[in-house]
Amino acid sequence: MGSLGSDEVLGVVGNVVLIADDPLTARDLATGKKLWSLPGAAQPGARLIMGGDTLYLASGEYDGDLVGLDPATGKETWRSRLGGGYAQPRPIGADAERVYVIAGILEKDLSSRTNVIAAVDIRTGKAVWNEKRDTGTEESGLTSAVSGERLVYTDHRENLTVRDTTTGRQLWSKKISRSNFERIAVHDGAVFVADGRHLRAFALDDGAERWALETEEFDTFNGPAVLEGVLYASDSAHALWAVDPATGKRRWHNPELRDVSVPRQFTKVGDTLYGATEFDENGGVQAYDARDGKLRWTYNDGTGAIDPWYVVSGGKRLVALHGRRLMALPAV
Repeated sequence: MGSLGSDEVLGVVGNVVLIADDPLTARDLATGKKLWSLPGAAQPGARLIMGGDTLYLASGEYDGDLVGLDPATGKETWRSRLGGGYAQPRPIGADAERVYVIAGILEKDLSSRTNVIAAVDIRTGKAVWNEKRDTGTEESGLTSAVSGERLVYTDHRENLTVRDTTTGRQLWSKKISRSNFERIAVHDGAVFVADGRHLRAFALDDGAERWALETEEFDTFNGPAVLEGVLYASDSAHALWAVDPATGKRRWHNPELRDVSVPRQFTKVGDTLYGATEFDENGGVQAYDARDGKLRWTYNDGTGAIDPWYVVSGGKRLVALHGRRLMALPAV
């Protein structure tokens, strides 16, 4: 598995580029031609949750349903049958058998004071389990990942939690100091999180800490990604790290980025690591040598907009999103 985060607004599925916006839009990867668009299909802040060949979203009609779409055509191919007992269920992950959602529980007066994590069976569209979350937990601000039989997520109360995907049983939960809207990564039976000054690895099954890596005093790590067996993360000291996810041993460390924005989101093609920066008019899409971390080039669209950048790869092309601009770049 790779990394997942709360800003999954851009994705590539085969030859289709998906943009989670209103309207929800798909474009051809090679030409940029619009394939389809669905006004009102995606609720504000929707994430692109893929399970198999299906894109799962909360219904844009706010009717308590989940829907599954064919990314190639935008046609609805699946709909849940939750029976109206849930308030605004939103998918946070999917696999070949289930869609995992967070949802409020509707009371008799139609209010919703508690929320649950639930699993919806793809074959029946019905919930196979739901587990009540602790009182006071919120429905927003979750960062999540599905890996085999484990559902992993963080929340606004700075918890890192792992559940069994088959039963919903909570296996363990830990307090971490920095989780809101951060990316987490799962790989080879471990979850990797930015925890303030530390980058930490925990075993998925029991929560045992495997290793911790420390950055400079008063600085913090940004959320990590694991790509092709290497963990990448930047920090607030304007440095970029490549780490062995099994041991926490540093492969390389580039501290020479003081004068540029550091990437927060990553993708990789061949021996080039690509990063997307956030909220900086001088940022953009960056290309690094994946072997030693040296910055090769930065692409900026010249608009001066401080919107965050997003980048994903599709074969020999990169797709970048910046504000309302969608661009294709060669992966070189």
